[in-house]
Amino acid sequence: MPSELEQAYAHCKRVTKQQARNFYYAFRTLPPAKRRAIHAAYAFARHCDDISDEGLPLEEKRTRLSDTHRLLDETASGRSDGPVMLALSDSAQTFHIPYSYFHNLVDGVEMDLTWSRYKDFAELSAYCYKVASVVGLISIEIFGYTDPKAKEYAIDLGLAMQLTNIIRDVKEDAQRGRIYLPQDELRRFGYTEDHLMRGVVNDAFRSLMQYQVQRARSYFQNGRLLIPLLSREARACPAVLHGVYGRILDRVESSGYQVFERRISLSSREKLVLMARLWAQSLMPRVPEFGG
Repeated sequence: MPSELEQAYAHCKRVTKQQARNFYYAFRTLPPAKRRAIHAAYAFARHCDDISDEGLPLEEKRTRLSDTHRLLDETASGRSDGPVMLALSDSAQTFHIPYSYFHNLVDGVEMDLTWSRYKDFAELSAYCYKVASVVGLISIEIFGYTDPKAKEYAIDLGLAMQLTNIIRDVKEDAQRGRIYLPQDELRRFGYTEDHLMRGVVNDAFRSLMQYQVQRARSYFQNGRLLIPLLSREARACPAVLHGVYGRILDRVESSGYQVFERRISLSSREKLVLMARLWAQSLMPRVPEFGG
């Protein structure tokens, strides 16, 4: 019969397989121990996101996120409650992951309860750091690295991926009352919130989105420098994520920024082909240029 810890990891794997979409394909390239730890980290992040996305009163969401901070503190001191926290505890101990990263993630999710607009990119990047870049920092502890520059590049890759999500999900976010595109940039390009809520695609919108795509690509360029700094067995995972999200940006651009018509994504077959190619490249003695 599987041990309690094995059952906890199995639970995290199920959550990841059901919810992860793009991430699950990348995670499959990792060796078993690192894959289990990534599943635990993802399941924790999913737990936080679910609190934010559930149709609960605002105060109850805040209470649950506050409880999550408490659970992290208890887990760090050796008391784990539930399968996700049990698996997270084992992973954090095995790979020496600072609990401050997990607390930062909770703080970022909590921002979505009170922040629906960002006045400029400085505010937006602070949010992106908490909900995405810290995930990159958690991940590289699991992947393994020796050069401290890996942290800088992991932060940039996480930021690039979150910016891609924001670009792709403009319609869905607006339907939830959230606009992540910086307010000063909306004004600079002459595109209004009313336009956005009505799904208007005009020259101002295309110029605004082109600017967003170019910025995301600049962070992807820095983020790709992370890959050769990681242990060889883990390089394919961020390479696949870099490739998948880079392709999404390409699709957004080639569609003429028609993000209101449909959610732009890659098919399962495209992801599998990309995963196979980048996995093979990651095993080469000299790491090549990874890209879309």
